[in-house]
Amino acid sequence: MDEQARDINEVFETEQVYSVRLLDTAVVSSFLRSDPGLLSDPGPLIEFYERREWQPAWFVQDSLSTAALNMLNLMGRSMGPDTPNTGNDTLLGFVERILDQRDTVPMSNEQMDRLELLLTTQFFRYAEKEYSGQVQRELHELDWFIPRRKKDLSQLIDSLAAGTMDLSPIEPLNEHYKRLKGQLTRYYALRWLDSLPPLELGQRKKLVPGERDTLVPLIRERLQALGDMPFDPFHAPDELDSVLVTGLQRFQERHGLTPDGIIGKGVLEQLNTPISERIRTILLNMERLRWMPVEQAPELILVNIPEFRSHVFSGDSLSWSMDVVVGSQATSTVIFSDSVSQIVFSPSWSVPASIVRNELLPAMRKDPDYLAKKGMDIVGGSEALPRVRQRPGPNNALGRVKFLFPNSYSIYLHDTPSKGTFAREDRAASHGCIRLSRPELLAQHLLRGDTAWSAEAIKQAMDSRKETIVDLDRKVPVLIGYFTAWVDEQGRLNFRKDVYGHDQRLAKELFGAPERTIELVRSDAQSPTRSTMR
Repeated sequence: MDEQARDINEVFETEQVYSVRLLDTAVVSSFLRSDPGLLSDPGPLIEFYERREWQPAWFVQDSLSTAALNMLNLMGRSMGPDTPNTGNDTLLGFVERILDQRDTVPMSNEQMDRLELLLTTQFFRYAEKEYSGQVQRELHELDWFIPRRKKDLSQLIDSLAAGTMDLSPIEPLNEHYKRLKGQLTRYYALRWLDSLPPLELGQRKKLVPGERDTLVPLIRERLQALGDMPFDPFHAPDELDSVLVTGLQRFQERHGLTPDGIIGKGVLEQLNTPISERIRTILLNMERLRWMPVEQAPELILVNIPEFRSHVFSGDSLSWSMDVVVGSQATSTVIFSDSVSQIVFSPSWSVPASIVRNELLPAMRKDPDYLAKKGMDIVGGSEALPRVRQRPGPNNALGRVKFLFPNSYSIYLHDTPSKGTFAREDRAASHGCIRLSRPELLAQHLLRGDTAWSAEAIKQAMDSRKETIVDLDRKVPVLIGYFTAWVDEQGRLNFRKDVYGHDQRLAKELFGAPERTIELVRSDAQSPTRSTMR
């Protein structure tokens, strides 16, 4: 791609960006009618030329301008061997052929207008996928109920047409995307690791610090290549020494493993994951980040399901995090966004009908006193399916506090009496709601500045057996997301398991999409040039 761009650069003319020639509006209308499916919305293209008073952006007289090269370079930088095809390589080849024929077959004004429009069209096709996402179907079909954010591309294309070289400050992408994209380049350079044999413990189940084994040098090599530990010429080659233990712990933290510095099944499973698979995971999560807003809310609660963690942000800065329990595979937590508007201290629990049917009724048949032992009462319904409510108290399933953000999925954040689950690496164990390991921290955060709710007052309300409802004076956005790769605040690339299989479904959309053949329309008598784009 870079070599093609350099070849094109040799025939580009460095002249003023604006041309005295105007686009023929009849050619514009004909171009848009020739393939109405080429652009999902022609409005931005028309508005772009209206702002330019219909002057071409990519031609100066009969030569392509340096602005066109900048645009083609922008599209070329996005491509890698595993990147879903957006047709950019086809467009570069097509432009090359046009330029090669220019001396023997001069282009008419109409042909230049069509190539001009094709370049602009391809920018919007590229930008729609690069900045808003490759997936074109409705996101709820992929169980993603966070609205896709529409990106304003007018500033970007206007700057391109004006000859701006460094576009990174105005690209409509959030910081999390940019961090992940930087790691993608690094992982392309690590593909040589896939040629190495898999790491195996043999008859041993694990290696603990201080032990020696012929596997140790191989693990040291992998961790050095991945950036988890520095090169150390003074280490004992086959000993699991303190330097290697520190590198192992860093690796374990990045992959959601207990950072104990022990080489076991979990560590080897992650080390043996092919780099090619890691690259695809990065690309999948870059796609998800394209769907997200460019600017993060001033205050945000983010729950990342595969990470089993909740994070509180102030602007782009991470304030603090805590462990959470999310829905099991059978009762998965929904991916959506809303805003916390209410806190309920010492809550009662209206047991969902599905839990009454599948869990309580069988337990009641075995033990008639089951409800009384659990602090539950029948408050209505029928004998076949009663409505059950659990009274406030230390054994309440919601714990001592819950945080409400009205939604149709009946999902909220809450405390839990079952603290043991937080010690597990895999914390997909709830009925769908999100259990917090330290709910008092979130309550203090949301009520900070309210003098009536000191840390002591919050503790008393949580320990009371009387339900207390507090309406917040501001709504705080909550985003329940699904990211299996991201770069943390320390600049470390993290990976997590695809707990609900959403990566597999998205991969089929990105890497298994059928190709579509379109015509790059030429108005002369020559046969139309065909191109394959996604």
